Amino acid sequence: MKTVRLALAFIYAFLAIELLAQDHYPSKSIKLIVGFSPGGAADGVGRALAESLTQRLGQPVVVENRAGANGNIAAEAVAKSLGDGYTLYFPSIGHAVNPALYKGLNFDPLLDFTPIGGVLSAPNMLVVPSSSAFKNLSELIAYAKVNPSKLTFASSGNGTSVHLSAELFARMANISLLHIPYKGTGSAMPDLISGQVDMSFPNIPSALVQVKAGNLRALGVTSALRSSAAPQIPTLAESGVAGYEMSTWYGLLAPAKLPSFIRTRLNSELQLILSNPQFKTKLQSQGADPMPGSAEQFEGFIKSEMERWKKIIEQAKISID
Repeated sequence: MKTVRLALAFIYAFLAIELLAQDHYPSKSIKLIVGFSPGGAADGVGRALAESLTQRLGQPVVVENRAGANGNIAAEAVAKSLGDGYTLYFPSIGHAVNPALYKGLNFDPLLDFTPIGGVLSAPNMLVVPSSSAFKNLSELIAYAKVNPSKLTFASSGNGTSVHLSAELFARMANISLLHIPYKGTGSAMPDLISGQVDMSFPNIPSALVQVKAGNLRALGVTSALRSSAAPQIPTLAESGVAGYEMSTWYGLLAPAKLPSFIRTRLNSELQLILSNPQFKTKLQSQGADPMPGSAEQFEGFIKSEMERWKKIIEQAKISID
């Protein structure tokens, strides 16, 4: 009987500590690590998320930029942090792609992190120079089928979403394209506009500026549904590549062993932020849409993305190191 009473007392004490911890989280500032340089589109959304979390949680959420290696530097820093809810990570699609691109990562993209939720999804856009003979996707595919590897596509670098969009497109359309990598979309744009390269898949904000200026022609967006930023432009799936879908995404992670009550709290606050009209407007200004869902859904999504891009990267023989 005495043993039972002691066991019950221990359980009650544990529950009391747990409830006390829930009542007091967060009790200090939180660090949000962003794997990109200050001033870019990803950094801007990360800072908007940090500002919204600050308002919701009642404690400062401070952005720390750890740029480099397509997010690997930031991810490693988070993986080595305590899972106490005071270090968070704003990962991109690179989190799921990098394990297949880089050898010898110093972290496990699944085991070393606790998924909290998706934040946004943003498609790319297939564009050609305004002087191109291709007026629609069907014409481009038809030409590529009888002229294998003659059409060139510019990317912002090996393994980027621009590169992967094109590789997925080539495989699903059963055509061969020649990859011309650049150091960023800005470097590729002059050659694309002038017609020195035939096509590219830049993100929507970069593409739309040039489409509206008359420098590029849009043939389709890479998402499953039309983009809210360019609803007049059809998807690649609509235009003849059935089932095609590719979007850049960002989410929210924490280090491993995050207490479940903190995970639940952060996901709940995130869902409220994503439904806020002002935050949605911020995302849509970047050509993106909110990516709501449970922590479990986001975890499953990351796993599926890792499997999907590993196959594409292996088939295309893409490597970074």
